[in-house]
Amino acid sequence: MIAVLTLFTLLCLCLPVYVYFGYPALLWLLVRLGFERPHQPAARPDGDLPPVTLVISCYNEAGVIRAKLANALAMDYPRGRLSILVVSDGSDDGTDDLVREYQHKGVTLIRQEGRLGKTLGLNLAMEQVGTELVVFSDANAMYAPDAIRQLVHHFSDPDVGYVVGAALYTDGADGASARNENLYWRYELAIKTLESRLHSVVGGDGAIYAIRAALWQPLQQKDINDFVNPLQIIAQGYRGIFAPEAQCFEETAGDFDRELARKERIVNRSIRGLMRVREVLNPARFGFFSLEVISHKLLRWLIPLFLLMGYLGSVLLGLLGVPPFRLIAAGGGLLLMLALVASQAPRRNQLPIWLSLPYYFVAVNWYAVRGIVKALRGETQVTWSSARSGREKG
Repeated sequence: MIAVLTLFTLLCLCLPVYVYFGYPALLWLLVRLGFERPHQPAARPDGDLPPVTLVISCYNEAGVIRAKLANALAMDYPRGRLSILVVSDGSDDGTDDLVREYQHKGVTLIRQEGRLGKTLGLNLAMEQVGTELVVFSDANAMYAPDAIRQLVHHFSDPDVGYVVGAALYTDGADGASARNENLYWRYELAIKTLESRLHSVVGGDGAIYAIRAALWQPLQQKDINDFVNPLQIIAQGYRGIFAPEAQCFEETAGDFDRELARKERIVNRSIRGLMRVREVLNPARFGFFSLEVISHKLLRWLIPLFLLMGYLGSVLLGLLGVPPFRLIAAGGGLLLMLALVASQAPRRNQLPIWLSLPYYFVAVNWYAVRGIVKALRGETQVTWSSARSGREKG
């Protein structure tokens, strides 16, 4: 009995270790051993650059839409080859009127009535796209001048169906929440880089990613577009590239509560989205990419379950006198205690790292569980609200 419990507990404890540390180490090792998939993007002269449509999604972005459009119009991309299309999901704060001020500069506004969500808004926008390539962005994501050019040159490889840029945080040192989110995001960017070199980056980024327009497939209202759409492109036989040199800049949600609520919504919609395109989990068809999706997404979403079972197993084995598990149970108890202390702090955004990090880790996993439970119940949030001063990725 003890042997079975020990084996089960070790398995539950080792899976999170694999996801957070073993999987990135495996990616790094495979790259070092030369298992990279060839990809040689070619820069093109201005006269040979393909037409591109920049689609900007927004809901009540009056505070930033002027800055975003000025940023878009200042892109280092031949103006005659760049179309700008703004899709407004029933904004009621004057955003649409501000966009109309730029119509004489070639900016097109599409208004979606009824507050139907970002995904249906993109379906509506794609009906009017006539260019070879499309770049998707959010209103709060400010692009580096050469960002679109950097995305586009990867499409010189005919095997590439989507390209994901790097969204960087401008407030990564402003408060405990931003510091933890910035640390986590830099870890994610490293994984994306390695995945891309071996096969494909898993998923897109609503702030900055581009696709071949011909590969777009209309999405369901509950789909999270920057996850389901790239998986659909993989299912069509293409690959996805991460382009760290294509950069945009945005702010974090600003505090723990808003950031955690955003995490819950992302997990809630993503796990449903994966089930929509679950054929990508078949390694017989998609090879190494299936391992990437399982390791980077599916197993990570299930980490809270593994941790809970591993901790309970450690407590039981500790009570049964198995020494190593006493230490594991004590360490888990300390982590939970620190997270509990942090959760009661009146100013959690000003916590020191030794309190904010345990709280962030425990809370992220707890909210991931909430997102999964809601998905299993059929509850999926299709609209998005502002995370900070009217800004959040949908």
